[in-house]
Amino acid sequence: MCIFIGIMLSVFQQAVGINAVLYYAPRIFQDMGMSNPMVQTVIMGIVNISFTLVAVFTVERLGRKPLLIWGSIGMAIGAFGVAITFGNPALNIVTMVSIMIYSASFMFSWGPICWVLIAEIFPNTIRGAAVAIAVAFQWIFNFIVSSTFLPMYNMRLGEMGDKFGHMFAYALYGIICVAAALFVWKLVPETKGKTLEDMTKLWKKKK
Repeated sequence: MCIFIGIMLSVFQQAVGINAVLYYAPRIFQDMGMSNPMVQTVIMGIVNISFTLVAVFTVERLGRKPLLIWGSIGMAIGAFGVAITFGNPALNIVTMVSIMIYSASFMFSWGPICWVLIAEIFPNTIRGAAVAIAVAFQWIFNFIVSSTFLPMYNMRLGEMGDKFGHMFAYALYGIICVAAALFVWKLVPETKGKTLEDMTKLWKKKK
């Protein structure tokens, strides 16, 4: 069970689509009609760094699960906001803010906290191998998400043209974010204040 949870943490960290947004940020801002996409990309980078610090200073006080759940909800709101408003010049500012919310929510939650949990969640007896498996799944799904984003993003449908692909990609990521929140809420144990020995006892009780 604990290996499954570790793998799914890694899968969700990538499947929420953040790396697709980071890798293709200039292209996305250009498609929004921004005159200088690199400026928006730099702004997003500053936002990302700032909200990573939020995680650093709150993870021990608030715990891992609350940050992951609230981050997932924030990402879902941002992703659905992009899906609804992308391609409408009158709503460009809403799209921009939605992308920032999406990115910032990842940076104070799934970005750093997933790594913390992977380091803490496994019992000592299988910790080395389990961490290696979980990290391997991160790279596998990093490749899957980054290689499928553009084909989804460029999908065309009737009179909607490629706007359909833009909406589909972000709506899909939003749905995955909701699933990630439910997964953490239902299955992921809180590791705040627990030792590795405590985690070993916890998993023995769940057998």
